[in-house]
Amino acid sequence: GAEGSTLMSYFSKNQIQALKPKITFSTLRDLQCPVLQSDHLQGMPEESCSTEELFEWLGAVLNQVSLDNKSSSFLSTYCCPEPNTVVEKAFLCTITGFIIPEKIIQLLEQLCCYFGEPKLAYWLTLTVHGFADSPVSWRESEHGFHKGGENLYNFVIFRNLDYWLQMAVGAHDDCPP
Repeated sequence: GAEGSTLMSYFSKNQIQALKPKITFSTLRDLQCPVLQSDHLQGMPEESCSTEELFEWLGAVLNQVSLDNKSSSFLSTYCCPEPNTVVEKAFLCTITGFIIPEKIIQLLEQLCCYFGEPKLAYWLTLTVHGFADSPVSWRESEHGFHKGGENLYNFVIFRNLDYWLQMAVGAHDDCPP
């Protein structure tokens, strides 16, 4: 109707172009990675790291925080949890924009194809982060911004196609169903 055409004229072609997702790729070299075992969510001493340790490590990597625990660092003295292994090359792809759930499922399926040949990766992750000041979170609830605006979930997919699903929401938000 008239409202639809008014809206379309309001959003000029340039503004619609701006809504296209922005994709950036980077290669992380000699990256210290936690050792994980899909059936040990709590980790095993000297064998594998826990889901919490992985989540914390992932936050450091995604925010490009150094993992070498230098006392001279003003930003962070964080270091990779034990046990860990050094990966010669890790690929980081960031897609920023409004992404519908169907596209996220497609991304997951494409990522799983990476476990085909050559079988280089033991596990990979896909993190979906809502905007901190998004008006809604899960279910029907408003999203409580309060401190950090946490609003994300993370898939950890293993070579045998087992997976972990981690979720983080603010203290005043509903948890997902």
